[in-house]
Amino acid sequence: MDPKKTRGIRRGVSLYSYSGEYGVTMALEDMFKDIRDLGCDGLEILANAHVPGYPKPTGAWVAEWHRLIRKYGLRPVEYGHWIDSRRYPGRELTTEESVAGLIVDIKLAAKLGFTVMRTKMGVISDDLDPVANWREIIKGALPTAKRYGVVMCPEIHNPTLLDSRMVREYVDFIRETKTKHFALNIDFGVMMHRTWRFPGMSHDVVMKYSPVSDLKPLLPYVAVCHAKFYEVDDDFNETYIDYPAILELMKKERWSGYLLSEYEGLKDQPGRASDQLRRQHVLMKRVLGR
Repeated sequence: MDPKKTRGIRRGVSLYSYSGEYGVTMALEDMFKDIRDLGCDGLEILANAHVPGYPKPTGAWVAEWHRLIRKYGLRPVEYGHWIDSRRYPGRELTTEESVAGLIVDIKLAAKLGFTVMRTKMGVISDDLDPVANWREIIKGALPTAKRYGVVMCPEIHNPTLLDSRMVREYVDFIRETKTKHFALNIDFGVMMHRTWRFPGMSHDVVMKYSPVSDLKPLLPYVAVCHAKFYEVDDDFNETYIDYPAILELMKKERWSGYLLSEYEGLKDQPGRASDQLRRQHVLMKRVLGR
């Protein structure tokens, strides 16, 4: 993302954070209002969850989307979508099919005002290695991404490590193609330093994690980050992820872009996500100085 447009580190929210309440206690406008109340402006959606009729929303819905964006002064930052490589039983999508689907998403993302896409590709391993033809898929879509001004980003997510073959291959691809339309989305969960017991589970989940220092060499290739968090306590400390260490590093390295809050903790009661988002944004503002 262009540093001149983002003017340093900026804050936003992924609508995924409200997944326990969207369509139950909150509509799209309620979420927009809640995000604006946090004092931030960035927004991420999950296309197939938040766009009625995806991938062909009505003109009336698109018009209402833009009306709400203007009303609440929000900026569409990241459009989350998937290349569903296993759509058909018994075979993966061909490169041509994958590129065609990706182009549909690029055009819809641009129509809604997004400049970054969280492009999740099909995986072939427990470490989330992408399908073997991922390079051909991305290359096939690069001309369209350039034409519509969007950046495609695979998400680096647990259990993938920051210092891994997969991430190195993504960086090598960016260097080799010299493209400005393929980058990385780093999910802060990869730097989680404690085990987490997911709701409904009777045991702790032990995950591999990356030290914060492994983020530094990747920052030039990072367009946006998922500011994943699980629980912010009464003293405004995230109990599983070392936010001060991460944000101080990003400040020192003068990284520019959006941190999109992604709450993945308990969602057992209405309002909990909103309360946790407020706590997290107090934490981020204290470290970032604004």
